[in-house]
Amino acid sequence: MSKTVNLEERSFSIELKTKQNLKNVVLNSNPAENVLIEGTIGKLENAGFVSEDILEIVGSTGTMRINIAKQEITEAKQP
Repeated sequence: MSKTVNLEERSFSIELKTKQNLKNVVLNSNPAENVLIEGTIGKLENAGFVSEDILEIVGSTGTMRINIAKQEITEAKQP
């Protein structure tokens, strides 16, 4: 994942220990249509920032990472 925050785009990754944790993946032939990825990362084991701009959520069966800064989350929660 990129280590710099691009305010225009966010990168993410989902790593699952087995395919059994993947519930649904929908990829349409039309690139303009939505993509859906559903699954489970299991019981929450840890969540936090592993770097200034990478939020990592670790579960018993997988890990999710998203490129976002703490400040952006705080600002998004404010009315």
